[in-house]
Amino acid sequence: MARVTGFNSPLFLGFDHLEQMLDRVSKTSAEGYPPYNIEQTGEYKLQITLAVAGFTMDNLQVTVEDNQLVVRGRIQDDNSERVFLHRGIAARQFHRSFVLAEGIEITGASLDNGLLHIDLKQHIPDPEVRTIKISKGRKSPGKDTAQAPQAIDITPDTTPDQE
Repeated sequence: MARVTGFNSPLFLGFDHLEQMLDRVSKTSAEGYPPYNIEQTGEYKLQITLAVAGFTMDNLQVTVEDNQLVVRGRIQDDNSERVFLHRGIAARQFHRSFVLAEGIEITGASLDNGLLHIDLKQHIPDPEVRTIKISKGRKSPGKDTAQAPQAIDITPDTTPDQE
């Protein structure tokens, strides 16, 4: 059975990766620990803050894997001599991930008073206008392209202001 998505229109060329990112987001949205905030700190700046009480810098790992920010925490409870009458502070490991858009860069991370702050910056590319030169003739599928005429010459538009 074919999967029906919003990206199956022939007008959405090359957007398969968006469908994959939406699948990743739906899988990770059910995670509840640790709690976090996402805050806009500037025009193109964000900060993710995770509540990681009890974790030290050695217990935490922040990585970027395939456009996904991954934060892992693991506390080694090596002191077996401790006797707890009540243990309400969990020393459990966690794995929290955030899907990043193209152009998002991690600029830093810091740990302060049980809060892990991760700073992000979005790079907005300058809009680019290109003119596609149209040539006479047609490339036929399956034929040797060495014999076919050049079909496309892509050159950026330049205006007097840009020169």
